[in-house]
Amino acid sequence: MNRQLAIGIFVIALQTTDNAVARDDHKMYPIADALQTQAAKDKLDPAIKLYFGTQKHPTVTKELGEWKTNKKTNGFNKSDKEACEWVFLSAVLEMQERAQKEGGNAVVNIKSNYKNIERSSEKEYMCGSGALMSGVALKGKVVKLSR
Repeated sequence: MNRQLAIGIFVIALQTTDNAVARDDHKMYPIADALQTQAAKDKLDPAIKLYFGTQKHPTVTKELGEWKTNKKTNGFNKSDKEACEWVFLSAVLEMQERAQKEGGNAVVNIKSNYKNIERSSEKEYMCGSGALMSGVALKGKVVKLSR
């Protein structure tokens, strides 16, 4: 009888583990919240402007290409929102680094591109969270804007 009980508990544990590991939630989070974190304030370059979705911006004087990011972070011991804000920051930092490398001063038309599904928003970004990892993928145009 004890052996059957042990096998039953083992099977239930495996099923529960499979469900937790298979988690793949996709949620929209506020861009403003992520940009207001202390880490974002400390790390973002104010000289490289970021414009999300169809946000108005100064006139583009030169287009330098469209670029994609696909960043992941460990979600262990963090809420989904905390992990998503962290990985979003990593993605926009990569966009700023690309702009600087290409000679641009802004990234415009930034949209979520999670699992190659584009979502354009001026206020929110898409983040995917699983049992262990969270990810943000962005796409945007590196440009030179008039001053």
